[in-house]
Amino acid sequence: MVLKKKDFVEIEFTGREKGGDIFDSNIKEDLEKANMNVKAKPFVFSLGENMFLQALDEHLIGKDLGKYEVELEPEKAFGKRDPKLITMIPMKIFKEQKVNPVPGIMFNFDGKIAKILTVSGGRVIADFNNSLAGKTVEYKIKVLRKVDNQNEKIKALNEFFFKKDFKFEIKEKKLILEVEKSMVQFFELFKDKYKEILGLEPEIKEIEDEKKQSSEKH
Repeated sequence: MVLKKKDFVEIEFTGREKGGDIFDSNIKEDLEKANMNVKAKPFVFSLGENMFLQALDEHLIGKDLGKYEVELEPEKAFGKRDPKLITMIPMKIFKEQKVNPVPGIMFNFDGKIAKILTVSGGRVIADFNNSLAGKTVEYKIKVLRKVDNQNEKIKALNEFFFKKDFKFEIKEKKLILEVEKSMVQFFELFKDKYKEILGLEPEIKEIEDEKKQSSEKH
């Protein structure tokens, strides 16, 4: 069996810095080794659709089921370090948020993650580079199976894009998904992706938000 672009596969994988620590995995034993408080769960994705690192996608296309070890230079992994992404942030911004910046701590600035490098007087130096930027990484991947079940493919896309398991049904060439009102606008951004990958026309059935439903019951 040769794996092709748009094929769905289930894999087990572990990524680590070359000769160093594990930074990502979906294998229970490796997560425990790395003291990562993350639940191990299956990873199903569509090849060549930016659901995994592009270089790993490219490596798996044309392969068969089985085990693979891949080493990626920074350019193919998480990019080179960019000095422009190391910036000074005034201390007053932290004081306004009532937080104390300490070197080594990670902060979320409007959706962008930065690591505090130094704190001196009224100046805080923060690094917005990905923590793995500039590093060579190694992945061990085991392709367990090719996924052919359409329902499983839809669940995989729901999990990847929304971390949520929407109710859905397939009618002829239509994919009807039950989407909460608050998420409808967000879902519109991914409709074309569902159609492109699955070959089904997505249709949204708007439902009440879960929180509203539960409050109405009480």
